[in-house]
Amino acid sequence: MSRPRIVIVGAGFAGYRTAKELSRKARGKADITLLNPTDYFLYLPLLPQVAAGILEPRRVTVSLSDTLPRVRLVLGEADGIDLDGRTVHYTDPEGTRGTFSYDRLVLAAGSVNKLLPIPGVAEHAHGFRGLPEALYLRDHVTRQVELAAAADDPATCAARCTFVVVGAGYTGTEVAAHGQLFTDAQVRRHPLRKGMRPRWLLLDLAERVLPELDVHLSRTADRTLRERGVEVRMGTSVKEATPEGVLLTDGEFVATRSLVWCVGVRPDPLAESLGLPMERGRLLVDPNLQVPGRPEVFACGDAAAVPDLENPGQFTPMTAQHAWRQGRTAALNVAASLGAGVRRPYDHRDLGFVVDLGGVKAAANPLGVPLSGLAAGAVTRGYHLAAMPGNRVRVAADWLLDAVLPRQAVQLGLVRSWSVPLDTASPELARVPGRPQARRQSDARSGPGAATEPETRPGWRPTEPPVPAVEQVEPGEPVVEQTDTQEPTVVASAGEAVISEAKAREAAEQKSPERQVSERELLERQAPEQKASEPAKNQPGGEPAKNQPGGEPAKNQPGGEPAKNQPGGEPAKNQPGGEPAKNQPGPEPAKNQPGPQPAKNRPSPEPTKSQPAPKPAKNQPHGEPAKAPGPVKRTDADPAEGDS
Repeated sequence: MSRPRIVIVGAGFAGYRTAKELSRKARGKADITLLNPTDYFLYLPLLPQVAAGILEPRRVTVSLSDTLPRVRLVLGEADGIDLDGRTVHYTDPEGTRGTFSYDRLVLAAGSVNKLLPIPGVAEHAHGFRGLPEALYLRDHVTRQVELAAAADDPATCAARCTFVVVGAGYTGTEVAAHGQLFTDAQVRRHPLRKGMRPRWLLLDLAERVLPELDVHLSRTADRTLRERGVEVRMGTSVKEATPEGVLLTDGEFVATRSLVWCVGVRPDPLAESLGLPMERGRLLVDPNLQVPGRPEVFACGDAAAVPDLENPGQFTPMTAQHAWRQGRTAALNVAASLGAGVRRPYDHRDLGFVVDLGGVKAAANPLGVPLSGLAAGAVTRGYHLAAMPGNRVRVAADWLLDAVLPRQAVQLGLVRSWSVPLDTASPELARVPGRPQARRQSDARSGPGAATEPETRPGWRPTEPPVPAVEQVEPGEPVVEQTDTQEPTVVASAGEAVISEAKAREAAEQKSPERQVSERELLERQAPEQKASEPAKNQPGGEPAKNQPGGEPAKNQPGGEPAKNQPGGEPAKNQPGGEPAKNQPGPEPAKNQPGPQPAKNRPSPEPTKSQPAPKPAKNQPHGEPAKAPGPVKRTDADPAEGDS
């Protein structure tokens, strides 16, 4: 009997916990496949510290292969799911499509950036959901401060030092708190114009900071931000985004080059493609995390609308704590559906939240106990170390180094502006030129949040119409046909066509006798002229060189005693005169010989000292010496080896 096949889509908090628990419970009795675009689990709560230069990027990533030894990892993005056929279709990072079947499916695809119908936001803002976006923000903030320090115009300096964060939730609050400390540290080493300092704005339409959390946490975070100089504006958001700045809903225009979008998240679009009952973009499930009518399909995390048993009629919020706990419940219920254990509904008890505000400041309420300041900072970092499934020692070491050493404020330029568009179904992947995209994305152009230098994707022309024909394509480079001004699509490869056309044209030209004559004349004209006073080696004139006619006969030269395979005396084999031989020189002149001079190892047209007069060659008029520079006319039917 074959082992049951379990497929898990997504390796976020829910998917990773499901795979880990199932691998322990199955113990090799089931085939577990994990489909994810990356080979790591990302610990999202520490991502703001990566953007602020506190932690290195790999500190917040945990290897899936190392921590899930009994789980098969497949790199790719799910394109579609056939519920009736029980198959999952996916595309790997190189564009190869694949399919595998399942007996049990766990959908934990997670979430993506939430968009609002605000003009200019999709083009000029950047989200904060993946590691590439954090790396880009780190480079971008560093670059803006450095350019502001070198700017002569006060208005330009002020615009580059202004950073707008939209969304005062968990992520936006931490980004603004860490960002203010990061830019203040940079300005101490790169002072701005007199009287200027970095300006951070935190906007939200809600009435208070952290509206989804406890009031104590909200007040602590709000007070800490304002003390540092962050402008917290509640009831205000962005009305329009332009390349020069943002227009706020209260009518004020803020000149800026940086717009960070943290208004929230929305479920992955994969859930909507299933055609099942939804709740605000989330897949409806029962308390056992099973999809009604599809007992073989489970869903958890941000992609699932899980009933909140503590608050009847409501659904659990889209937080990392719920996703982590739901992953464990999903694993237990999948195992129970295969006959191992019993099913259990998802029930939770709130253990409190922690918010890292940078430095030694934080806001926390563990087990309902409100904390702030140094105590809250210690509890917050201790909680993160306990919750991380790996890299604890490395994270603690980076925290220690940050406390005693200054941060390295350098921009690496590894992630460009167009690599991290706001409207994307894969925030965990940076867009790479030439790599096929599994799902449609929208390009983020220049403007707030974009790099200062031109950052144009290869093959993309923002102001020109689509080009249907191949234009200036290098051999082996894909032909790009633009069917939409937002996203070019790879349609063919021009390498073979270009190379074949070039070879055919070259072969046709080589067969032409006019081309052969012109090439020979060109070589004769380009032959270097030798100085008369200093004859070069292997050239006639002055003192005879070795293997050249004139003076004392050299070896293998005509004159004196005829040498083997040389004209003079008795005609030798393979030489003009007597019986024509194979391997005669072709129509091209000899190497390293001036145009009108005799070719190498050929008799001179004029007799020299100790040289017998040349005999007329075959097929030449009597009494006239053979012309060495030209080709030897043949009368035999067999072509000589080396003839063109």
